[in-house]
Amino acid sequence: MMETQSLILFLIIGGVAGWLAGLLMKGGGFGLIGNIIVGIIGAVIGGYVFGLLGISAGGILGSIITATVGAAILLFIVKLIKG
Repeated sequence: MMETQSLILFLIIGGVAGWLAGLLMKGGGFGLIGNIIVGIIGAVIGGYVFGLLGISAGGILGSIITATVGAAILLFIVKLIKG
């Protein structure tokens, strides 16, 4: 079971990554919950893409970078689908 501190850190990283991706993709913020969701999904996508490319990013900063890149990819795909 995930400890409370780990869960809080996970949510903070997701929120920061979602917010940064929104700025990078010029989509703006999505609110606290929206940023967290985009960031968490982005972390999964970023981890997968980085794994395929053989890139390893450690620590909190590495987690934020990975999640932000994944979230930006997610937002790019959503914009393509929306038109």
